[in-house]
Amino acid sequence: MNYYLVALLDTDSYMEIEGIQRKISKKYNIYRNLPKLHITLEVIKDPDIKKLEEVVTGVISPYKKFRTEVKDEICFAPPYKSVNLKVENKGYLCRITRLLDAKLKENNFKLLNNRGEWDLHISLANTNFAKRQWSKGEYQAACDMVKNSNYHRLVKIEKLELWKPINNKREMVVKEFLLK
Repeated sequence: MNYYLVALLDTDSYMEIEGIQRKISKKYNIYRNLPKLHITLEVIKDPDIKKLEEVVTGVISPYKKFRTEVKDEICFAPPYKSVNLKVENKGYLCRITRLLDAKLKENNFKLLNNRGEWDLHISLANTNFAKRQWSKGEYQAACDMVKNSNYHRLVKIEKLELWKPINNKREMVVKEFLLK
């Protein structure tokens, strides 16, 4: 099973971005329950959870909650039809992601994303867990809507979590990693 190591926003940042997500979902009738907003840092295949916990804790231990820049949209074309906010590839989040990638590889974890080809982003709407498929036109209109909003903010990252890919919020979280 693939597990996802994700960064989570503080409440204020989350509520602001959730407003955009809710607007898209309502306009295009995408979700019954909105998926949890997050930034995927790593996708790990069949990890040893205890060993993974040690590595992640070791990497993030010196870090306090921090801000990262979210600027503009990034859309992934069909078959994904994913509308996202782009996370700038700089600052503490970039450093933590680079360190995690190196340490996980060093400890022989099977990583499914290639750091050089992975754009950090916050997914607002896509085909995962959607109650219906949206048309190419709806996808393009949603992408344009986010692009035209000229979104540019600093958001606060308060913790990392390890997730199982299921749509049950209570069972999804395997491990929580708090920042100072």
